[in-house]
Amino acid sequence: MFGNDPIVNLENFDKQRVHWGYFLGFNIYDFKFDYKVPGQDIQVDKTTGFNVGLVGNLRLHEYIDLRFEPGLFYTQRDLHFYGFAEDDELNQLREVRSTYIHFPLLLKFSSLRTGNIRPYLVGGVSSTLNLSSNFKSKDDNLQQRFRMKQWTSNYELGFGVDLYFEYFKFSPSIRGVFGLSNEIIPDADPNSPWTGNVASMKTRAILVNFTFH
Repeated sequence: MFGNDPIVNLENFDKQRVHWGYFLGFNIYDFKFDYKVPGQDIQVDKTTGFNVGLVGNLRLHEYIDLRFEPGLFYTQRDLHFYGFAEDDELNQLREVRSTYIHFPLLLKFSSLRTGNIRPYLVGGVSSTLNLSSNFKSKDDNLQQRFRMKQWTSNYELGFGVDLYFEYFKFSPSIRGVFGLSNEIIPDADPNSPWTGNVASMKTRAILVNFTFH
């Protein structure tokens, strides 16, 4: 497959107008906080989550494709707030477990194929539905309930490589997700120690996907 003169697999695969696939992968989600008054930052402990989804690919040009990649994403971020005693974990810590349905619309820019290898760049926009947002809750952090908006918007940039095997195409990729909208729902108290000094909270994430066509 990777030799000087390899057998070319799936030679006409990319000439299809439309083709489908699926992906599995993992993610690392973070938050970017902006504050009203400079002070001690909210600390974010990140964990590794899991992705699964579908891929729909529309060929626009020999080197350009339009892709729709809806997926289900599981992740968790632990937020550590300052101003509380070290043994006051009930108020100091908020575990933000999130289940997202992610809807990215992307343009894929492929290079010239060399044997069975074809690198590419990808970028676009996405909307994300947070199924664990607590956006309808009347309780807030005073009742240990951290709330986020249900829908958010993002832009995404990444790169990957298509590897052509005898019976399928395998595409590992890495992508950054950058939130455009403020996701936090402030507490009822404008001077809340959890949200009072937060001007905005936006998602940052790294996605690593393994796609099979």
